[in-house]
Amino acid sequence: MVLIAAALWASAASAAPLEVYGRLPNIEAAAVSPGGEMLGVISTDGEQRKIVIQRLSDNKLIQVLNAGTTKVRDLAWAGPDHLIITTSKTSILENVEAPRDEYMMAFDFNLALGKIKPLLEDADGSLNVIVDQPVIRTLKGKPTVFLQGIHFMPSGAGAPTVYRVELDTDRSKQAEDPSFYANDWLVGQDGEVVAQTQYQVKSGRWSLKLKAPDGAWRESRVMQFESGYPVLLGLGRDGRTALVQEYVEGGLALREVTPDGAWGEPLALQDDDTPIFDPERHNLIGYYALVGEEDRYTFFDPRDQQVWKVITSAYPGQRVHLVSWSGDRMKVVVLVDSPTEGPAYAVVNRTTHQAAWLGTVYDNLGADGVSPVRPIRFKARDGLEITGYLTIPRGAEAKNLPLVVFPHGGPAARDEPGFDWWAQAMASRGYAVLQVNFRGSDGFGPKFLQAGYGEWGRKMQTDLSDGVRFLAGEGSIDPKRACIVGASYGGYAALAGATLDADVYRCAVSVAGLSDLKKFVVWSKTNKGLGAQRYWIRFMGAENAKDPSMAEISPAEHADRVKAPILLIHGKDDTVVPLEQSRVMADALKAAGKRVDLVVLDSTDHWLTRGETRLAMLQTVMAFLEKNNPLH
Repeated sequence: MVLIAAALWASAASAAPLEVYGRLPNIEAAAVSPGGEMLGVISTDGEQRKIVIQRLSDNKLIQVLNAGTTKVRDLAWAGPDHLIITTSKTSILENVEAPRDEYMMAFDFNLALGKIKPLLEDADGSLNVIVDQPVIRTLKGKPTVFLQGIHFMPSGAGAPTVYRVELDTDRSKQAEDPSFYANDWLVGQDGEVVAQTQYQVKSGRWSLKLKAPDGAWRESRVMQFESGYPVLLGLGRDGRTALVQEYVEGGLALREVTPDGAWGEPLALQDDDTPIFDPERHNLIGYYALVGEEDRYTFFDPRDQQVWKVITSAYPGQRVHLVSWSGDRMKVVVLVDSPTEGPAYAVVNRTTHQAAWLGTVYDNLGADGVSPVRPIRFKARDGLEITGYLTIPRGAEAKNLPLVVFPHGGPAARDEPGFDWWAQAMASRGYAVLQVNFRGSDGFGPKFLQAGYGEWGRKMQTDLSDGVRFLAGEGSIDPKRACIVGASYGGYAALAGATLDADVYRCAVSVAGLSDLKKFVVWSKTNKGLGAQRYWIRFMGAENAKDPSMAEISPAEHADRVKAPILLIHGKDDTVVPLEQSRVMADALKAAGKRVDLVVLDSTDHWLTRGETRLAMLQTVMAFLEKNNPLH
C-alpha cells in the first residue's frame, strides 16, 4: 500500500540483495487530478500491481484496485471522479487478421460509483483496443474522453478513427469518419477533431490535414518520407494551433500550425525535447530536454518557471523530474533521483509549503545499494567523440576492475545519467558497468544519429570496444575480464561482440536480442509494417530485405568465430523481437560446438513487465557472469 510517509528510507549495512533490483519497482507511476483533489498511484509489491487512490486534502486512502499481474501502463484523471486506466496485453485478436502483438485497452474507474468499466466495448463494428493514449477534454463542465480505435469498414478492413466517450454513461460514438492512412488525430479544446496526419507507407507520402470552418478536411502540407515523418503531438500555446514535431537540421523542432495552415518558426531546438501540456487547458506550456547531463525544463510562463525553480532547489544535487501537477500548480508530483540513495517519488504541496515522500522506487535499497555513476567521454577509432557512463561498485577503487559492457536498446535511444536498476544490480556484485551512447544513439542531434546509418555491427559495434580500450588505458578496468550484456538491440550487440569482435569479451549475454537480420527484417514487415522494416534496413546499411550484406553482420552466420560462453534469454510473449531469433542463435552455436545456454521465460514480454520473470532474468545473468567473469 502506498501512503504518504515521513521517512524515505533506512540505511543498510551491506549491498542490497538482487531481489531489490530485479523485482518490479514499488511505484511505477503517479498522477494528480487537474483540480489537485486526488492522487492515483500504480504500486507493486514486486510482482502484483495495485492502483492506489488517495485524497490529497487529508491524505485519506479512498480506494485500492488490485490489478494482479495486469500490465498497467498509464493513469490519467478526467476530473476528480474518473480515473482513466490504460493497460496492455500480449494477445491474438479473435476473428481478426492481425499479428500477435501488445494491444492496449482503456478503462474508466468511477469513484462515485466505485466501479470500473472497459471503454469501447459498446462501439459497434469496432475493436475494444486503442492505438494511442486517451485524450481528455472538459465539455460543458463534464469530463469527456477521446480514444483512437479501429473501425471495420464494409470491406472488412479496419481503419483508424476517433471515438468520443461520455463518462456519465461510458457510452461511445464515433467523433470522426475512419481513415485508412490516418496515424495521428488532434482534438480541440471544444471537443472537435481539428487536425489529422496521414502517412502512406508504400509511397512515403505524409500530409497534415486541418478541418476548415465548413467541416471539410484540407491538406496543409504534403511531404515525402521513408521514415521519421513529423508527428502531431497536441495543442499549441494558445490552445488553437496544432503542435507538430519534426526533424530539422540541428535537432528536433516543435512547430505550431495555425488553423488556416500557416507553419510557425521552431519553438524549441534541442537534441531531444518533450512537450509539456497544461493538465486543464491541454495547451503547450513548455518542454523538457536532457542537454548533456542537465535536465532542462523550459516554461513559457515565468510563473511556471519560478515554481519549477523553487521545487528543484529543495533537492540540491539530485535529478528532479516533473511527473504530474494540478492546473494551478499547487500540487506537484516529482521523481527525485538521488546519486547516493536512489529514486523516490514525492508530493509537493505549495499551499502548505510542505513536501512528503510517497515512497522509494526500490524498497530496501539502502544507501549502500547505490553505486556511483560518472560520465565519460572518449574518441572512437575514427575520431568521433563518444559519451557514456561508468558505474563503479560502491566503495571500490576504480582500478583494474572486472567490466560489464551494457549497451542500450533501440538503437535510436540513449543511456542517461542517474539510477539504472540493471546496471546498479551488476555493480552491486562488484562489476564496473560501461554504458556507451554509440553513434546512432538518439538525443545527440541528427548528425550523430545519422552517423549510425549503415554502421549496425560495424562502427556502432566498435564504439563499444573502443570504450573498453579507453577504460583499460586509464587503468580503471581489467581488459582481460570484460563481458558484454544487453537487451533488444543491446542483445544483438552482445552477440556481435562475441562473433564480430570476439577478442574483446570473455562472455556474452543476450536478452531478447537479434541474431539473424534477414529473418528479422522479413518478420518486421509482416508483423510491424513496411515503415518498421525501413527503419531497421537503414541502420543495417542494406538495400532491401534480400540484401546479402546482412549476413555479414548477423551473429548466427558467424557462430564458428565464438570463443566465449554465451547465455541467451528470451520471453515467449515478445512481440518486438521474436523468440525465433534466440532459437536460431542457439541452434547455430550448438552446431558449431560452442558453449550456449538458452533460457525461455514464460508469459514475458519485451519489456520484462512481470516481476517474477524479471527477477529470474537478473538472477540468471548474474550467476552466468560470476561463473564466467570472476571478480578475482
